[in-house]
Amino acid sequence: MSDDQTFTAAMVQLRSGLKPEPNLEQASRLIRDAAAAGADYVLTPEVSNMMQENRKGLFEQLADEADDLSLKAYRALARELKIHLHIGSLALRATPDRAVNRSFLIDPEGQILASYDKIHMFDIDLDNGESYRESANYQPGETAVISDLPWGRIGLTICYDMRFPALYRALAEAGASFLTAPAAFTKTTGEAHWHILLRARAIETGCFVFAAAQGGMHENKRETFGHSLIIDPWGVVLAEAGIEPGFILAKIDPAQVAKVRGKIPSLQHGRRFGIADPKNGPEHLHLVRGTV
Repeated sequence: MSDDQTFTAAMVQLRSGLKPEPNLEQASRLIRDAAAAGADYVLTPEVSNMMQENRKGLFEQLADEADDLSLKAYRALARELKIHLHIGSLALRATPDRAVNRSFLIDPEGQILASYDKIHMFDIDLDNGESYRESANYQPGETAVISDLPWGRIGLTICYDMRFPALYRALAEAGASFLTAPAAFTKTTGEAHWHILLRARAIETGCFVFAAAQGGMHENKRETFGHSLIIDPWGVVLAEAGIEPGFILAKIDPAQVAKVRGKIPSLQHGRRFGIADPKNGPEHLHLVRGTV
């Protein structure tokens, strides 16, 4: 276990299949390996319990939060290993016809410190024919979430959220030193945007960014990008995975947050501003906040 000032973070990379049980077995093994390697905080990817896009198949496997066997097992595992275990997200039943994409931060006693429902739904059409409609099955969250670790405050986000920088600035302004972006990024968008988006979120906020990813070709024939990342507040990649399941580690020094923000205090420099609409004349101003 690290001292009070620093800690070791681990990103577990998965290749989740269609059913929760084998995914739980794979993730639990890697979480144990990461803890044995010295991790104090472990993050898993988005939809750690199943990569299931077929609606019928999804709802046949879904459980309510109170009954989900994966969540129960992860809480017991955190308690056994005495680590902060952050399950990037689980697909859970919210109503008879709607699911939620929910992240869980679990403490070393197995208690849930915080949960977060993904706010931004991944509804996109790519040039290569890939099309996704997350909103067809999932209901979006409406609340940003921040929680406390022994080493500082942590802000929770999930995957597509990373394209909405206002969310990350809001979390940083609320005191976050660490931002999380567990993901199941497509190979196509990952190759184009994964590194630059995550490094930008770190640089804009002066936060560490933790991004555990799904990687490779899944049972449902969806291909994800992998490349789990740990990024420091200056935007430097401290650790990066490849495509295969496994884990990466990095030593985290929270003092780096204040050091970087002292150099470039952009969180303090945001100002309100208006937008002049030339179609309606300069007297028509739409007030937009420079900070969130």
